[in-house]
Amino acid sequence: MASDANHLRWDGNPGHYEVYYVSLTDPASGWGLWIRYTMVAPLDPASAATASLWLMATRAGSAPLGRKVSVPVERMSAGTAPFELRIGDALLTDHGMTGGFEDVAWDLRWDPRLPAAEHVHPLLRKAKVAKTVLVLPHPDLAIAGTVDLPGERLELDGARGGQAHLWGSKHATRWAWAHCNDFTTLDGEPRPDTFVDGVSVVVPRFGREVGPSSPVVGRFLGDDFRATSPLGVLRATSQFGLTTWQFEAVAGKRKVVGDVNAARETLVGVTYHDPDGELAYCYNSEVASMRLHVWDRASRGPFPWVLRESLASDARAHFEYAQRTPVPELPIHVT
Repeated sequence: MASDANHLRWDGNPGHYEVYYVSLTDPASGWGLWIRYTMVAPLDPASAATASLWLMATRAGSAPLGRKVSVPVERMSAGTAPFELRIGDALLTDHGMTGGFEDVAWDLRWDPRLPAAEHVHPLLRKAKVAKTVLVLPHPDLAIAGTVDLPGERLELDGARGGQAHLWGSKHATRWAWAHCNDFTTLDGEPRPDTFVDGVSVVVPRFGREVGPSSPVVGRFLGDDFRATSPLGVLRATSQFGLTTWQFEAVAGKRKVVGDVNAARETLVGVTYHDPDGELAYCYNSEVASMRLHVWDRASRGPFPWVLRESLASDARAHFEYAQRTPVPELPIHVT
């Protein structure tokens, strides 16, 4: 998966959607950014496939910003050696992204660092159980460049973020997602080469809702963490809502416990379109906060787990909540 994590999966047939996104937080300006390159091929072959560019921005004390433009899918192209994805004049590669429309634009660059990480276990992918597959081609990035927002230009220099790729035929019924690669210890000491990315989904199965299933990946104390086994994601503890997610995930001798919080006023509302025409309503903040505790299984003694490290990220974590109906009194900024 590492070498082809960003390769386009769409084969030209109907009933498919695909998403590439970068999420980041700029500590200098306080803005959190979420830039997406997407395509949807409706299940009905008589409906035209489209490709879209999205930019959303959130900051405490500022109104959330959402922009989207869609074009015929014929204006999208992809290459693999090296990887690149084009939608109109916008470009995404393994080293950066450029684009713009209306009153927003971006010109970002980064150097790939850590290996790709997969949320869906290979057994589930092979069995085609998962209707959406999520991978992180670049889970931990230091991003430089410029972003133009209405009336403001951001000059980024080492903003922390990650780049993800997902594809499938249907979004979940409900879900929460979080990412962070900008942690400090509780004493304020930076923790480089550290990230967490997880999702908790509720899906329909045999006429009822199943879940939450909660795969979590990351890197802590110099070791990769992959809590993605089929049984493990079902056993993982998870409680989530519009602005919060508490989770616990175990892989081998390590356990991580996370607590994510997003201020309601920083949520940007967007609408996702499934290939079958059903809608999902997503509320996202790129300036959420997270507390994360890393535990290791004890070799002996009365307590089964030993706390190795506690980490914090204030207004530098990324969070999303989604469901199949809109949340009353919260605006939708992108449809």
